[in-house]
Amino acid sequence: MILRVLLLLTLFPLSAVSAPLPIPDQGPALRIQGSNTIGAALGPALVKGLMEQQGLQGVHAEPAEGANEQRVIGKTRQGKTLTIEVDAHGSSTGFAALHKASADLAAASRPIKDSELVDLEPLGDLKSPEAEQVIAIDGLAIILNPRNPLNTLNTEQLAQIFNGEISTWEALGGIGGAIHLYARDDRSGTYDTFKDLVLSRRGKPLAASAKRFEASEQLSDAVSQDPQGIGFIGLPYVRQAKAVAIVDGDSQPMLPLNSLIATEDYPLSRRLFFYLPPTSHNPWAKALVDFTQSSKGQAIVAANGFIAQRVQAISVEPRPSMPEDYQAIAREAQRLTVNFRFEEGSASLDNKARQDVQRVVAYIKGHGKLDKQVTLVGFGDIKNDPERAALLSKLRAMAVRRELVKSGVVLRDIRGFGAQMPVAANTADEGRIKNRRVEVWVY
Repeated sequence: MILRVLLLLTLFPLSAVSAPLPIPDQGPALRIQGSNTIGAALGPALVKGLMEQQGLQGVHAEPAEGANEQRVIGKTRQGKTLTIEVDAHGSSTGFAALHKASADLAAASRPIKDSELVDLEPLGDLKSPEAEQVIAIDGLAIILNPRNPLNTLNTEQLAQIFNGEISTWEALGGIGGAIHLYARDDRSGTYDTFKDLVLSRRGKPLAASAKRFEASEQLSDAVSQDPQGIGFIGLPYVRQAKAVAIVDGDSQPMLPLNSLIATEDYPLSRRLFFYLPPTSHNPWAKALVDFTQSSKGQAIVAANGFIAQRVQAISVEPRPSMPEDYQAIAREAQRLTVNFRFEEGSASLDNKARQDVQRVVAYIKGHGKLDKQVTLVGFGDIKNDPERAALLSKLRAMAVRRELVKSGVVLRDIRGFGAQMPVAANTADEGRIKNRRVEVWVY
């Protein structure tokens, strides 16, 4: 038990939040702006957790002046009031607020864009590991009215539906007449993600007929009350609607299940971020980032319906469509709920993968699997030469091996399966990046 506590403290350093933080004489201690997906409930819940850990009393959230704006308020034992503001008008507004110095921390449900990086260059490199913090994994659910009989759609169909090319349910083999489209607004990171993963990949704009919403809950409720409706939404906001299984390219149909989203195999999975400017001197901003990555913070992530970055071992049922060697691994071992992914066009681990190395090491040490109990399985995108694809997939697994060896892990095996078992279409950069992955299996 003591060992596990020490491992958690190593993995999730809490020094920044264990010491009392300063209470400003006036104004908010922290201003967060950006994603509605984060800001509607998760952001305020994380803020409340941090404030309670700091010993503040009577911590509660209340509406602020505008729609989708909240204040989280608490009092010190001496009766001094502390306020943290959370405004949730869409991911792009968070980066704009950093630029205008009207926010200390940006919440985003998609990665920062190159143009935003340039605009915010005076604040430091927001793509650095310290600045770009993955706080949770989410899946975009495609939702229908519960009475709609359709259960599966592919990403090509989704693009045609939301572009208006497919306009009736009968064209999809269903019933119900005209399709009614529901979408988030232009400032939403949810919309940006859907646009990137589905529409832009095929050069299609969103149909002008789509009804647009700033709030996720309102969109979901509208679809659940419309027998002809279809929409896209973050995982916690499915509510009374029905989620369908999604196929991308040659992937298997996948429902937005926790295990498939945790590994980011689900075609419409996405990362949720906090962006902390490297030049920031706000102690509450750094403390909130550290608290969010701690075991307590990730428990709050899970309690709010998102996928926490906790490493667990899951059994995988061997299927005939899997390579025989892969089936053999699945019969003997369990897969960890993390995939290592790489910077675009390289074999360098991305920011989340760097954090995941420490999480995986903590799991391996905590479960006594340091000595030849771990196999790494690499995959890649399709190449003209299958042997080259297999080699590259193994090289990526070896890149992960180098990081694990530094922490004393002795591997059992390293396997490369090339372009087999894709989880996304290889026809676009986003799909190829998802297919370039390394899985971790433990015996």
